[in-house]
Amino acid sequence: MFDELINKLKNHTYITLETTPAHSPVFSPIVDKIAELGLDKLIDGFTTTDNPLAKLKYNSLFGAKLLQDRFNKPVIATMSMRDRNKIALQSDLLGANEVDVRAILALTGDPATISDQPHTKGVFEADSSMLLDIISCFNSGIDYAGKPLSHQPKEIYPFAVVNSYAKNPKSLQKKMQKKIKHGALGIITQPVYDVENAKQLLELKEAANKECSSENRGAELILGIFPITKLRTAQFLSAHVPGINVPDYWIEELRIAHEKGANEEYKVGFELSKKLFDNLKAFHPKIHLMTANQFQIAKDILV
Repeated sequence: MFDELINKLKNHTYITLETTPAHSPVFSPIVDKIAELGLDKLIDGFTTTDNPLAKLKYNSLFGAKLLQDRFNKPVIATMSMRDRNKIALQSDLLGANEVDVRAILALTGDPATISDQPHTKGVFEADSSMLLDIISCFNSGIDYAGKPLSHQPKEIYPFAVVNSYAKNPKSLQKKMQKKIKHGALGIITQPVYDVENAKQLLELKEAANKECSSENRGAELILGIFPITKLRTAQFLSAHVPGINVPDYWIEELRIAHEKGANEEYKVGFELSKKLFDNLKAFHPKIHLMTANQFQIAKDILV
């Protein structure tokens, strides 16, 4: 399952769909909605998020297990450094390994200060590089302290993230290099909103791969896409989310459509998003689709 996913990432079309577990003890409604829409037949795999924005959600590893069991498709489970020390990280990885949750997206995590849980403190023993290093250790049969594990873990496949935009593009290259040196096989970008941005990111990734030693297998770049169907979403992303660049013409077209009504606003936003997806897929068919669980939009983009 995972070997096939990595082969697609390196050699073929690769499309994953993000799922965000709910503030709920059940994940099955998300699984059922995906099945109802037949989304599993349109993608190569899923991801599950890990308490994004430090808001309490259903566990990403358990969500990944349920998705894999239902659809027999690989799931990349997110793990955040914010919520776990090195003991908990390794313990979770050991348990996940036996039930075949073996693709991991390593994140540092959003700050605990924005959590919806009162007086929450972040762990942050290190950034996501430590989790990538832990995975490398496990793949070598040892724990992070260098002690041999009683059984060799099944291979774990590490992924990482990077911003899609920076005023100084070289800073993005340095971040990619760091993640590649620590073993990331795939680097998922924040949402991209034009092909020129995507081209620049690919150039930076190629440069980052060249800077890394031959011991590293190199990483593939996965372009993030988050469809925008509302003016306020475009304005928020542009003004308040670092590492994302929404082109002015997107905001202007959505502003004009907004004045004509909600239906026209949705239509224009969807058309912009669908055209972006198709153009990026033709240019670099390694895509991670994020829709905040708006799965009908995901299906409409994919078909």
